[in-house]
Amino acid sequence: MNSSPPCPRVAIIVINYNGWRLTDACLTSLRDLAYPNARVLVVDNGSTDDSLARLRERWPDLELIEITHNVGFTAANNVGARRALQGEAEFLWFLNNDTVVDPHALSELVTTLEADARRGAAASVLYDMQAPERVQAWGGGFVRLWHGDADGHFGPVPEERLHFLIGTSCLVRRAAIEAVGLLDERFFMYWEDADFCFRLRAAGWRLAVADGSRVWHVGSASMGDNNSRTHKSETFELQFTKSAVRFFRKHAPVPLVPLLAGPGFYLLKRVLRGQWARARAVARGAWLGLRRSGAPT
Repeated sequence: MNSSPPCPRVAIIVINYNGWRLTDACLTSLRDLAYPNARVLVVDNGSTDDSLARLRERWPDLELIEITHNVGFTAANNVGARRALQGEAEFLWFLNNDTVVDPHALSELVTTLEADARRGAAASVLYDMQAPERVQAWGGGFVRLWHGDADGHFGPVPEERLHFLIGTSCLVRRAAIEAVGLLDERFFMYWEDADFCFRLRAAGWRLAVADGSRVWHVGSASMGDNNSRTHKSETFELQFTKSAVRFFRKHAPVPLVPLLAGPGFYLLKRVLRGQWARARAVARGAWLGLRRSGAPT
């Protein structure tokens, strides 16, 4: 009797920061996954609320990695990735805690990667948690290196148009991580997924979207604010600008052009609108992004 080959081992990495309720809902959806060979790792990134106690109470068998202070979203993901790579995981699924996943979300991601050995990473289609049939992003997006900005795709596109995959729900091949390294921790949060995908593509790996992998996403919950296009917190402004500046300095052919066209123009708009607090946050983020120190800030 022929038996089907075993499913590849997957490590699921979820970051919690003062958000145990969101993490609990995410874990509840993961419990119903149809995929039979997955291990969940929750990394608590220095929570100051009762997250650790709540998660241990709710999930006594959970593999919970505790970081004593907030090291940033990117570095926390790397903590989980290093733990996962110590084991036999063939794929790492980076999954935001403010998500709820379809039972077949992981199976579709694995199938998409296994269909082409040149694919280094695959992302899910993201839907709005408040409007479940509304697409937030079709897995990835594109960067305008001369304009200093980026945007997501909202429907299927050819793989060559995928400049990056959105890290909210992204499955990465172990061999790809071993080839290009972990996430760049100089990105405290934001743009780390774009940077990682640019590195993958430069090393010859392809990106893909698993059209059948459905994930519902709250969005920007870790910032403690509504960070839609119409209202962004000062913390978001600072962190997003800082990472954007670092990204374009690292990847743009002539960094000064996108820095002026993107963050520079955005700062000017804030000033002209009299949004002084947000303008200061953008300016400080740009200054931090321009610092030449290699240490995360």
